[in-house]
Amino acid sequence: MSDNASPFIYLKDYAPSAYVIDSVDLDVTIAPGTCRVAARLAMAPRKGTAPGTPLVLDGEELTLVSVSIDGKALTKDAYEASENGLTIHTPPAAAFVLETEVDIEPEENTELSGLYRSEGIWCTQCEAEGFRRITYFLDRPDVMATYSVRITADKAEAPVLLSNGNPRETGELPDGRHFAVWDDPHPKPAYLFALVAGDLDKISDSFTTASGRTVDLNIYTEHGKAARADYAMDSLKRSMKWDEERFGREYDLDVFNIVAVSSFNAGAMENKGLNIFNDRFILADPESATDADYADIERVVAHEYFHNWTGNRITCRDWFQLCLKEGLTVYRDQAFSADMRSKAVNRIEDVRLLRQAQFAEDGGPLAHPVRPEKFREINNFYTATVYNKGAEVVRMIASLLGEDGFRAGMDLYFERHDGEATTVEAFLKSFEDANKVSLGDAFYRWYAQAGTPRVTVTDHWDEANRRYTLTLAQRTEPTPGQETKQPLKMPMRFGLVGPNGADMEWERARGAVIRGDVAEIEDETTTLTFEGLSARPVPSLFRGFSAPVTLDAPMNADQRLFLAGHDRDPFNRWQAMQDVASAILVPAARGDGPVDADAVKALAGAIEQTLRDASLDAAFKASCLALPTESSLARTLARNVDPERVHQVRRDVLAMLGEQLRGVLGDLADAAPAADAYDPGAQQAGPRGLRNQASSLLAATGEPADQDRTERHYRDAGNMTDRMAALGALVASNAPAAESCMADFHERFCADPLVLDKWLRLTGATPSAAALDRVKAVYDSAEFDRGNPNRLRSLIGGFAAGNQAQFARADGQGFAFVADVIAWLDGRNPQLASRLLTVFSDYGIYESSRRAAARQTLESLTQKGGLSRDTNDILVRMLGKE
Repeated sequence: MSDNASPFIYLKDYAPSAYVIDSVDLDVTIAPGTCRVAARLAMAPRKGTAPGTPLVLDGEELTLVSVSIDGKALTKDAYEASENGLTIHTPPAAAFVLETEVDIEPEENTELSGLYRSEGIWCTQCEAEGFRRITYFLDRPDVMATYSVRITADKAEAPVLLSNGNPRETGELPDGRHFAVWDDPHPKPAYLFALVAGDLDKISDSFTTASGRTVDLNIYTEHGKAARADYAMDSLKRSMKWDEERFGREYDLDVFNIVAVSSFNAGAMENKGLNIFNDRFILADPESATDADYADIERVVAHEYFHNWTGNRITCRDWFQLCLKEGLTVYRDQAFSADMRSKAVNRIEDVRLLRQAQFAEDGGPLAHPVRPEKFREINNFYTATVYNKGAEVVRMIASLLGEDGFRAGMDLYFERHDGEATTVEAFLKSFEDANKVSLGDAFYRWYAQAGTPRVTVTDHWDEANRRYTLTLAQRTEPTPGQETKQPLKMPMRFGLVGPNGADMEWERARGAVIRGDVAEIEDETTTLTFEGLSARPVPSLFRGFSAPVTLDAPMNADQRLFLAGHDRDPFNRWQAMQDVASAILVPAARGDGPVDADAVKALAGAIEQTLRDASLDAAFKASCLALPTESSLARTLARNVDPERVHQVRRDVLAMLGEQLRGVLGDLADAAPAADAYDPGAQQAGPRGLRNQASSLLAATGEPADQDRTERHYRDAGNMTDRMAALGALVASNAPAAESCMADFHERFCADPLVLDKWLRLTGATPSAAALDRVKAVYDSAEFDRGNPNRLRSLIGGFAAGNQAQFARADGQGFAFVADVIAWLDGRNPQLASRLLTVFSDYGIYESSRRAAARQTLESLTQKGGLSRDTNDILVRMLGKE
């Protein structure tokens, strides 16, 4: 299909490397222009390697200066250097030392992979395969070695020199240069290597571990921004304490460093002892960051710290096992966030993200298992399936085994595999052995089988015998490369809700293993029978979203409204309200007729009941004011979607709800902001979110008085949370004041890139026919930094992912513009280009003319030629041309 088409790499073909590396000594000379890297690798043939087997090292964008073995320079016929690596034709048959010197050019490295320079800072990003852009190496996760790193640089230009591990030595050199030596005593794969050199500010603190050791903590930032790292430092210390208490994991080095950089392809990287972060996940103060930003900082700092054990101390045998570190660590950061904030709301947000990103992935051309069986380009498998569905699979283990059983399995996993590169099978075996159970083939399939299972439920009430029967049938639709699906084992947490709103008890139950309120479902069809009930119940199924499935349950609108008002499980209470809203929105969005005004009135009544319930926290109430998103409605429709109609119908229902709830919403929206100093914690964030959500819903009515109130909220805001909420509401409702407030926001904050990103996202998401022209104007402006991933994600992602009605406009111009951006970006930063390309993954659900326009745009992109492996891989799969 393209001159960069790549062959598949298959899990079944895994084999250990022919050689091992025991220790690595690097000497990195930092200088403007060309940097030199001298590597000394203590190596040996792996047991069973035949004498004379060539040593093949990975390498990209390297200029070889010298190569020697055991101190003797190799003749040119003893090796071959190519654009993909270095081959030593006949290495020694016993242990040896390989030494190489290479030159690299970090300032030309726009891919931001390997060692690059941005904003004056030299920085690395080596996951997944970036270390080969620094020196020749066996760049694979199962090659683990200890590292000693010496860095030299001009002291004025780079006074800060950092790498993994503990600092060993620093010193002065002639001509204003200096050096630092870092030792990492823990064996690690090359993808965890890190180096930073530059002129940076910092904040410092310390943490005392459970065993009494003192760990020095430092967060490095650009000058003038260090004060905005205080919350990140607090999050780090809470993460360290939580991991000791919840999982028994203590930190293992003398120092923990974080560096915040402004040009970064991802969110953050867990390099051992030296985490490198996109600065949007470190920097915050009340004037620049929202409550959501603070929550993200807390979550991401925790995630990268938790990787110290689930990813670093125990890593992946191969990249197919990526979910082993990412899915597990997402589960851990979700548990941490739930303990720090509202458990109910955190679970709702976890599931919203899963449905928005991962369910779409499972239902489209990019579907793949949690552990893929093949890939062309590993960078394209850092996906919601690996991360978020992977976390849900770990959560199911915890549900099946219980809290104590899960902790026992984790303890055994750490004990058995510390210092190893291991597999999913070894992970699951630890839980089985610790609990003396078998999870079974049906559970293992979660890792091997793509697609979202649909569980369809029917029920029957036998009044005479007081017997209630539930029949659950599971089915997973075919996905690319997997036509036939088998049933999966899943925990279903449930309750049977009686007429008084309380959970009912039964005398006997049969049909599946039931432990407490969890039933184990694993057959294609499962029938559960409950005897001795006092009345017909309303079933509350998959409470807490206990399995990542789509549920078709046997309930009418009245039963769902009953659960919305009474279910003791907050997730299912919220879900019932979402289901009622979807039942209103979907038929109208499909074109079946006008919105059912009586159904909207009934939904408003349920929402008002929730808002007036003093037992519910404010954050949960705010969640219940939000309708299903346009993208989730489109996926529910599944075919022949007109995104402009979806947008209009949703907007109409928001306006109707605002009118129906005017009284209670007005009281909430007029509530005075917290009098205390701003605090991003749950105690203030919940009421703040409820006030802002109420104001936003009223603004959606279009009434001048309501929109004037929202404008006042913007003008009078004392923090970024309130300011952004009001601005977003004005933009979403096309309020007359939106233009002037957007201009005011830009004038106030255009000098602060991270705050400017918020303006860029809103510019892209503006729901008007002029949105595309405005996005183009910003993109073409001199002040827009096209080379910065955050700026591109905010503007182009805000448009393509956050404004489906205009991205998928009928004339196809939205598709064409985004494709042109991707084509330009692919030549500079293929990873970012391929990730941006995934905004087209839903094109198959559009109505025929839009679907044809999107496909033609993608076909045109393939014809440009010279596409990167990353982008070509996504295109091939998206167009079904594998």
